[in-house]
Amino acid sequence: MGRISAPERRESVIRAAIAEFARTGYRGTSTAVIAKRVGVTQPYLFRLFPDKKAIFVAALMRSMEDTRLAFERAADGMGGGERVLQAMTDAYAQLISTRPETLLMQMQGYVTVAAAEAQGDDVIGEVVRAGWMRIWETVHQSLGADADETASFFACGMLDNTLAAIGLPSDAGR
Repeated sequence: MGRISAPERRESVIRAAIAEFARTGYRGTSTAVIAKRVGVTQPYLFRLFPDKKAIFVAALMRSMEDTRLAFERAADGMGGGERVLQAMTDAYAQLISTRPETLLMQMQGYVTVAAAEAQGDDVIGEVVRAGWMRIWETVHQSLGADADETASFFACGMLDNTLAAIGLPSDAGR
């Protein structure tokens, strides 16, 4: 078996970080836990990323991009209308049921924004806002740029997110 390249190892760190940060948040997750999960030393971890915040930001960006890509792939070639709406809904349900850490990582990002901004640090806030806007734009364009339909899609999605985060089925609120 060959050596794992630095980019492959970096990807492993990001995936491990998503799982760990999703579970215990920024403050509750140590870089030692992430390094152990990947099977590297902390000094090696810091050769890949300058600090814990950089790891968190990379994990947050990846989880948001994974969500955006799920919507984009679901809508690809669908045209628009009810079929694309259902395809994106199904794709998102599949994503959060098979990889709940994707959603939970984003929620940890939202929580961390407030704490970081209270300390005068807007980096995480910028990442969250930019990621959210990319997700919004992907869905909005896929739904034919209909603002009401896009808002309704996200309103239902946020309800589903909340229900998933507290361990209830997505139909519990309907």
